[in-house]
Amino acid sequence: MTQISLQHICKSFTVSQRPQGRAAAVRGIFHREKRRIDALKDLSFSIEEGELVGYIGPNGAGKSTTIKIMGGILTPEAGSCSILGRVPWKQRTEHVAHIGVVFGQRSQLWWDVPVRDSFELLRDIYGVPQEEYRRRLQELSDILGFSNLLHTPVRQLSLGQRMRCEVAAALLHSPRILFLDEPTIGLDAVSKLSLREFLKEENRRHGVTMILTTHDMDDIEALCSRVMTIGHGQLLYDGDLETLKARYAPLRRMRATLLADAPGDRELLKLPGVRRAENTGNLCTVWFNPYETPAHLLMQHFMQNYPVKDITVQEQDIDEMIAAMYQEMKL
Repeated sequence: MTQISLQHICKSFTVSQRPQGRAAAVRGIFHREKRRIDALKDLSFSIEEGELVGYIGPNGAGKSTTIKIMGGILTPEAGSCSILGRVPWKQRTEHVAHIGVVFGQRSQLWWDVPVRDSFELLRDIYGVPQEEYRRRLQELSDILGFSNLLHTPVRQLSLGQRMRCEVAAALLHSPRILFLDEPTIGLDAVSKLSLREFLKEENRRHGVTMILTTHDMDDIEALCSRVMTIGHGQLLYDGDLETLKARYAPLRRMRATLLADAPGDRELLKLPGVRRAENTGNLCTVWFNPYETPAHLLMQHFMQNYPVKDITVQEQDIDEMIAAMYQEMKL
């Protein structure tokens, strides 16, 4: 069942240009030059119920603008948007009752009051029955581990603690769709892992549809099987993560620690399927195409011809893959 459908969405903004130079700055007091920026240009996609979709792109690509349109905060200039059968900016009251939004750099909690007071206010805003609210709050606090924070003012929370409470606040009314805009920004490794596990479990247990925008590619790899890439306001890729890897990160990396000095690059490049090679002392690294030469055959060749102490095989880093994609698409 299609829950989210965007068709030919266009959105632009007008920004003032600040002229350079003293004379131009004085003129600018009386006459400001303006420039039109096309944030979204003919953007179309659909998302099915229960999907967990990664929405990626460089800064200024249009990710947050898309989220704000789907959340009913912004109105596009052209195109149509249907979420759960509603137009977000026309039916905002009904719409927000069924969605949750987490902005990593903004808070929906009241800064100077205890966390529980913010939750109580949100319960009133969404009209959640008292018994359902208690059950849901207990479930979220057990999983996210914030029961000891409920009486603490939000301003006294660490970033990781606040983000756990932010996610809980977005889910208190049991929304069917959750928009996550940079939810792990600034979090430490432990907090990131905990939040990822929670989101996967929430998606699995309750079937919550999730759209995740992030610059942390580990989030995408851990959570999302489908990836959409946006650049210059246009959708550039929409498909599974494995296909994206095969296109932009086809090589795997094999690192071998030898008992003697590593052979020269030229010798390593003669190995079947090897595309690149580096060596430093007794550490040898080669990048190879596993579709031409399976990893076990290349590993066997190494073991037979060199004094190997240790050997590992890894996929290319996902950040390298995204960088290659952006470079090809001139983002």
